[in-house]
Amino acid sequence: MDYRNLGASGLKVPALSFGAGTFGGQGPLFGAWGTTDATEARRLVDICLEAGLNLFDTADVYSNGASEEVLGEAIKGRRNEVLISTKTSLPMGDGPNDAGSSRPRLIKAVEDALRRLGTEHIDLLQLHAFDAHTPIEEVLSTLADLVRAGKLRYVGVSNFAGWELMKSLAIAEKHGYPRYVAHQVYYSLVGRDYEWELMPLGRDQGVGALVWSPLGWGRLTGKLRRGQPLPEGSRLHQTAEFGPPVDDHRLYAVVDALDEVAKETGRSVPQIAINWLLQRPTVSSVIIGARNEEQLRQNLGAVGWSLTAEQIARLDAASSVTAAYPYFPYRRQAGFARLNPPIV
Repeated sequence: MDYRNLGASGLKVPALSFGAGTFGGQGPLFGAWGTTDATEARRLVDICLEAGLNLFDTADVYSNGASEEVLGEAIKGRRNEVLISTKTSLPMGDGPNDAGSSRPRLIKAVEDALRRLGTEHIDLLQLHAFDAHTPIEEVLSTLADLVRAGKLRYVGVSNFAGWELMKSLAIAEKHGYPRYVAHQVYYSLVGRDYEWELMPLGRDQGVGALVWSPLGWGRLTGKLRRGQPLPEGSRLHQTAEFGPPVDDHRLYAVVDALDEVAKETGRSVPQIAINWLLQRPTVSSVIIGARNEEQLRQNLGAVGWSLTAEQIARLDAASSVTAAYPYFPYRRQAGFARLNPPIV
């Protein structure tokens, strides 16, 4: 397993991390992802640690806390061998203070997460969404208190817009609060919006990307084919409405390119899609999920080798889309690109 710094921090994280959204699955979304219990989770953790994957990502909102509880059971007795990343801010109830990143909400969320995980500290806490109703100074000062108390090691965010992240970093810099070192983002061959603004921001400010849904919300598993209905067992039947939309024409252009590279390399379509992400700037770790041992071992096969430059170029071409304004001139006109060349 390759290890990389998490953004500009000194924390080393594995190139692949494990997403525990399948643990303790409850409800229409997470129940469709998976219903892994503590016994099954321990086996998956065993396999991850044998492969050198020691970062496990979850969230309080995953199955209403059940994911954190199952993960806590799975790592019991080996806390010092693992890194735990969890998230908060999304609603955990209907009360006025059951959502967001206010001081009381963050303090309670961290205490609840520590209890469910059975640990005394969280290695990385990420805000699951930007809370426009709470002053950023209040959010950051609370996180600073939690870091000083030893309950958090590092802080990050997820699903922030560029201005939201940059304003937060500027305020942290001004007041000496802990800076966000990670941004958990959607990024895949069928979802490359991360590249327009958040990637340049991450490179400039030392914020590492933790990539969620690297297979395009289950669309790059190798099971979807042009002109054919969704496979009967696909979770997209239940979860498509919750995930990022994908244009079918572009999806199948990417699938065709992946199929070509799969034949050349002898690797699976998911392995190629994940390996492509591992070559991208600012990516600290790609979060993989698995409902069973077979899926996990398949995804772990995405490391230890690299696509060629020519194969990457083909995948780039198949997945390319016109950037939104104001980014497209810098990608289409030499004069603009001379002043501000794209990263990829």
